[in-house]
Amino acid sequence: MNFTNENVLQSLKQVVHPEKGKNIVELGMVENLVVESGKISFSLVSAKSNDPLLASIKKASSIALKNSFGTDVEEFLTINTTSASKPEKPVKTGPLPGVKNIIAVASGKGGVGKSTISVNLAVALAKLGLSVGLLDADVYGPSIPKMFGLEGENPVIRKDGNRELMVPIEKYGVKVLSLGFFINPNDALVWRGPMATNALKQLITLGDWGELDYLLIDLPPGTGDIHLTMVQEVAVTGAVIVSTPQQVALADVIKGIAMFAGEKINVPVLGLVENMAWFTPAELPNNKYYIFGKEGCKELAEKLGLELLAQIPLVQSICENGDAGKPAVLNDNDPAGKTFKELAINLIAQIDKRNKEKNPTKIVEITNTEGCDVVSTKK
Repeated sequence: MNFTNENVLQSLKQVVHPEKGKNIVELGMVENLVVESGKISFSLVSAKSNDPLLASIKKASSIALKNSFGTDVEEFLTINTTSASKPEKPVKTGPLPGVKNIIAVASGKGGVGKSTISVNLAVALAKLGLSVGLLDADVYGPSIPKMFGLEGENPVIRKDGNRELMVPIEKYGVKVLSLGFFINPNDALVWRGPMATNALKQLITLGDWGELDYLLIDLPPGTGDIHLTMVQEVAVTGAVIVSTPQQVALADVIKGIAMFAGEKINVPVLGLVENMAWFTPAELPNNKYYIFGKEGCKELAEKLGLELLAQIPLVQSICENGDAGKPAVLNDNDPAGKTFKELAINLIAQIDKRNKEKNPTKIVEITNTEGCDVVSTKK
């Protein structure tokens, strides 16, 4: 094959950094390019340590070179990845040492599409080349199995000494665990608080998650036992709050933010996601109808000094794909799918910023004194 430095670089100029919007050659990410004896080797260098986008950029570079020189180029290609900065301080995760970041996905009230956001966000992160897990902690209404097309599936149980670990089911590049795998989907879960929290503890501590860049935890709506149990069991890197633009939903968002950002729990809020931001009918793709109010989350984010991670439209394809077990983000040509990809990129940037600027979150200790919860953090 006729490789030269010039035509290799020309091919790599097709690869655009998903966060910065410029090609990787222009950004100076391609270093140590060597083209000789019919072989290509170079390094992809990121200014960030442990850059979560680097795997995705490497994959895109390989595809660009295949498109330019044919699929056989892979036999003659070596791409190294490295960082130009010092390693960041890792976030400690208690019982899940192989998990780099634990992200809580929460909502102040039900019906705002929190689980839909969790599923599409998890798949979007996996499509960027990251290792991702999704824990369905909505123990009263586990809907994640249906949205992944995994109803009726059961995780494999693996022996680890005296413990029996649940191996998450992997689909669309995401490792998934849900209480929905262990119950009849038609049964109503009428549980007291301790039963629900014990179920969540088992999903967290007995899940065989392995090495993950991100573990998303899809929480039930509101603030309660499940949320407190989560921060007792693991050190949560940050929380994403999902809401619709309407004022009734936003009032509950403020309560959720207050819970996470409170002095004792102290989990950083990474940003808000405005779901059902507007309605766009399939036959009029350029029209926007603000059914639930206009930019309520955006205004609240500005008021509280938080990041608005994305505005997700209310479109028929998101609902239909969720019901069919095929998340909308899988379709690269779906405008909603592109929005979920932007959400993933924005979240990655906020997590990177959080890990650079803030100390690791600590696991919270909660005791009960005369009916009142007393909250402190483990040293």
